[in-house]
Amino acid sequence: MPAYFRQIPEIQYPSRDENSRISDYVTLKNLFKRATLREDIFANVVFFTKYQIKGDDRPDNVAYELYGDETLDWLVLLANNIVNVQTEWPLGQEAFYNYMIEKYGSEEALQSIHHYETIEVVNSVGQIMIPAKLIVPENFTTSYYDPFLQDYIERGNITRAVTNYTYEDELQVKKRNIFTLKREYLDIIFDDLDAIMKYQRGSTQYVNETLKRTDNIRLYD
Repeated sequence: MPAYFRQIPEIQYPSRDENSRISDYVTLKNLFKRATLREDIFANVVFFTKYQIKGDDRPDNVAYELYGDETLDWLVLLANNIVNVQTEWPLGQEAFYNYMIEKYGSEEALQSIHHYETIEVVNSVGQIMIPAKLIVPENFTTSYYDPFLQDYIERGNITRAVTNYTYEDELQVKKRNIFTLKREYLDIIFDDLDAIMKYQRGSTQYVNETLKRTDNIRLYD
């Protein structure tokens, strides 16, 4: 199974060393070449399964559990549009605690109110009048017409306090619930990756399928 960075093609830039010759180049990985999932795959839930990240698991741990290959961590991230692991991947327990203390200042502050949100309100025939988790003022009230009672209903006490700790913990729970590509579709992704990463003939910069060379233009007085 392909490791992601080994698949990335290279590009040669003119050397800017003061002692370099016009024929000297520096070879680098072309990080502008990025793997993507085809729209028909990404939009089809049949290709994916739900997965919950456990404890301090990293993307490579998840890849090893699912595919037996930790180098497929890039595929775990790609399937969830995760670009920045530092902010989009759930924190481990110790890192989460340290993050909270740094953000809110103390353990006592974690129990302070972050915001108030609604609880779900349904009428007498089961229709949702107020959905849950709308951010509202503490003393929020509502009024709605009930078709069974044929009258307007005034409702108060439909909010709950959300502490700083609960707010941050719920964000982490959401991050732990991800989608992963089913193992039987890996070959499709690998074929697509191979095609995406190859350079195509037709450009003056083309050297071969895995290498391009930029023009070496130097300005002289």
